[in-house]
Parts: sequence; structure tokens; C-alpha cells
Amino acid sequence: MITKTDLLTSTGALLLGVIGDPIAHSKSPVMHQAALSALGLPGSYVSMHVKPGQVREAIAGIKALGFRGINVTIPHKLEVIPYLDHLDETALRIGAVNTIVNDNGILTGYNTDGIGYVRSLKEEAVSDLRGKKIMVLGAGGAARGIVYALSLESPGSILIANRTADKAEAMAGEWKELADIRGISMQQLPSYLNDIDILINTTSVGMHPNMSEAPVDVNLISEKTVVSDLIYNPLQTRLLAESEKKGCTVHGGLGMFVNQGAYALEYWTGMPAPVAAMRNAVLKSMAG
Repeated sequence: MITKTDLLTSTGALLLGVIGDPIAHSKSPVMHQAALSALGLPGSYVSMHVKPGQVREAIAGIKALGFRGINVTIPHKLEVIPYLDHLDETALRIGAVNTIVNDNGILTGYNTDGIGYVRSLKEEAVSDLRGKKIMVLGAGGAARGIVYALSLESPGSILIANRTADKAEAMAGEWKELADIRGISMQQLPSYLNDIDILINTTSVGMHPNMSEAPVDVNLISEKTVVSDLIYNPLQTRLLAESEKKGCTVHGGLGMFVNQGAYALEYWTGMPAPVAAMRNAVLKSMAG
């Protein structure tokens, strides 16, 4: 494993960042700058607005500028893959990348979304996922990491609901040997919602600045359902606020955001992530 001395000798100040569209809302710079400070590592973490169709040039720029690594967020988690040299086993299986490590021009893709999310869900809301009936809203890059990680937890079933059913069905088919996974359209969703133990929103509906939106009608959700939202900005989305008012247990996206960032930081630095400092920095930024 790389040591702090090796890291600083080979790179000088660390250059890290995140690409996405949109990106202005991201708290990754605040979180990772606090982490670098806590670790005593000189460096910068910057957000970069990269539009669809610009990913090839962006990845070439990452190499040319000597970035040690970047995070990848919506909507580029699949699009970056052709421009990487290697994928780790999890990213390869998931088919989506949220973390890239640059080793002297060799780029390796990882996916820390799924492990970060499941760790957060189990710590904060549902300690044991065995036998649970789970519904995942959305079939994009974030959903891929989460569905794969959930499928390793022996759930009772996983339903993937998406605007286009064929995309959800295709995703379900990839991991059907791991769990009972099926894909449905959002139009079919009402007939299943009342019998779900855990509902997980992986879409961007409700994210800042469109905070008045919700991905489903909360009236269709049972009060016994645990409602989880990957969005962390705002800390409580409309989906979570209305579900909590109804009596549901709710789980926000902050824990996943911090955990996936912590795993990414450990790939870049080889050092244990200062998780408390990272979480506190995000919370302070939100309050400000």
C-alpha cells in the first residue's frame, strides 16, 4: 500500500476533484478539503463542470494535469469507462465508476457507491437486510452500484422501477443469479409500493435546486416502509419529509455520501479516512 511519504514524494501537493453535470451543488470539495487538512496532506480538491460529450477530453485533462484522482457523479458514471485503463472487480461487475485513481498516467476505475450506501443504511436504519423486500427508484449509474451491493445482502427481493421498464429489466437480468431481482416501469409502481419494506430513491428528483419535487406520491407508501434517499443536498428531501410525517423511518443520503468519499480517499492516499471530520465539514457547510 502507498505510504504518505511515497505519496508526497511522487506527487507533491495532491490534486483531486469531481466531474459532473450539474456540479455546483456538490459538497465533495468541502468534505475532501477537510479530509486533506485532517490528514496533514497538502493539496486541493476542485469541482469541474463537464457536460455530456466532453468526458473524453476531461479524462485526458485529468492525466495531463497530473490529478491523483477524481470522483465521477451524475451523469458520467458509465460514460467514463471507455477512457480508463483498468476497472477493479466491483466496478467491472457493476459497470459504473464513481472513483478514478491515477497512477503515473494509468487510470483505474472503482465504485464506492454501493458499499458506501449499504454501510450507511445498515448503520442508520436497517441493521439486517436479509429477507427484506426492496424497491429501487431509477436505473442509472448510482442505482447500479446500490442494486449490486444490496444483492449481496440476501434480500427477499429487489424491484427496480424506472421510467423505461426495459432498462430496469436489463439491469435486473445482470444479477438475477445473486438475488430475486425484477424490473418494472414507474407506471407499475403503485401496485407494488404498499408491500415494500425499503424504498430507495437513486434518481436526482428532489435534489437542490428542485427541492419541491418528489419521485413518487408519498400517499402510496405504507407507514411501515423505510424510505431512503441518496440525495444529501438538501439533507431532508421532500420525499423524506413527507414520509417521516406519515410515520415512516427515513434515511438520508449524507451517510452514503461521506462513506463513498471515505473509501475514495483511501484509494487515493492509502490512509484511513478521517470520517468524522468529513461528516462535520459537510454539515457545517449545509448549516452555513
